[in-house]
Amino acid sequence: MTGHCVVIGGGPAGMIAGLLLARAGVRVTVLEKHADFLRDFRGDTVHPSTLALLDDLGLSERFARLPQYHLTEIAFPAEGGEVVFGDMSRLKVRYPYVAMVPQWDLLTLLADAAREEPGFTLRMSTEVTGLLREDGRIAGVRYRTAAGEEGEIRADLTLACDGRWSLARREAGLRVKEYPVPFDVWWFRLPRRREQDRGALIPRMTADRLLIVLPRETHFQIGYIGPKGFDRELRARGLEPLRREIAEAAPELAGEVAALTSMDDVKHLDVRVNRLIRWHTDGLLCIGDAAHAMSPAGGVGINLAVQDAVAAATLLAGPLRRGRPTPAELARVRARRVFPTVIVQGLQRMVHRTLIAKVLRGAWSGPPRLLVRLMRRFPALSYGPAYLIGVGPRPERAPAFARRAPEKTPSES
Repeated sequence: MTGHCVVIGGGPAGMIAGLLLARAGVRVTVLEKHADFLRDFRGDTVHPSTLALLDDLGLSERFARLPQYHLTEIAFPAEGGEVVFGDMSRLKVRYPYVAMVPQWDLLTLLADAAREEPGFTLRMSTEVTGLLREDGRIAGVRYRTAAGEEGEIRADLTLACDGRWSLARREAGLRVKEYPVPFDVWWFRLPRRREQDRGALIPRMTADRLLIVLPRETHFQIGYIGPKGFDRELRARGLEPLRREIAEAAPELAGEVAALTSMDDVKHLDVRVNRLIRWHTDGLLCIGDAAHAMSPAGGVGINLAVQDAVAAATLLAGPLRRGRPTPAELARVRARRVFPTVIVQGLQRMVHRTLIAKVLRGAWSGPPRLLVRLMRRFPALSYGPAYLIGVGPRPERAPAFARRAPEKTPSES
């Protein structure tokens, strides 16, 4: 007997879980409410542990063909010049860098690989509108298509990967613990007219603002960090104050700010940090942002969501092949993944207090001098932060049933 899993949401967690479970011989239906994956300013970081996962899944050659930029360093401005706090090149891993890849390209790759499995179905333009209940358990979902068709899908497990505003967790009545966050992020693009010599992430700061400049293959993705609740004021001020702040924080971009022609190009992210007290109820499991919304600090949210998906597929493939996972079997996923979630969220909240909140108050005077001296004298210390960001606590390996031999290039075949 083979069970049926319906996955809500075709983001990284949903697509990885769907691919792995399909490779285990489980029938999987992934429901994605949008017609395609083409949405800007979703997390585009693919970390070393995820790159190793793609390699284990036999997808590294496909991934290598995607447009990408590699980040190898995380540095901060300091007295006497920049200081490197995280050096990915020191990691003893297969891929010692963070690949910046458009998320729609990654999701398309995963969808194409999953469609090669006989038990996998991806339904685009299909929005989940509610949960089905039967004998006190979740028994599947109700949906509506873009064409207005309504229907139901019954399943032995509903896997909620529908993000921080998860309808599934709300309808299931799962309780969320929220943590205070002092800031939001506004994302936009600027032209990248020249090559950078270093694949480095270096926050830029003014007296009371923080700018994150992510180099991409064809442009810069800019994260403007300001106080929570500032969106209305930011838009009321208009473009000129924003352009001035960008040029002040990153003078090398002063000639590019004219490309920002409308506040419609500036997308607001309401930053949340939270996690469910319990990730499941009978017949339903939440993972990724549906279980724990992460701050963009460190860019690790996707990595954690992917690791959740690997753990869920590893632990639940057997129960699903037999039919219906029990609540105790669903609880094993949280038991395995709550430790790295708590650790990463704790570190993010520390960064919020010790860096971001101070910058926004105008109280940041640079990294502690002792820390700067230590990092410059002992560069090997940059291994720790690089590992926490690039690999993270408790990385997951692809289960044996999902592994595939590396694909041969045309010259090898």
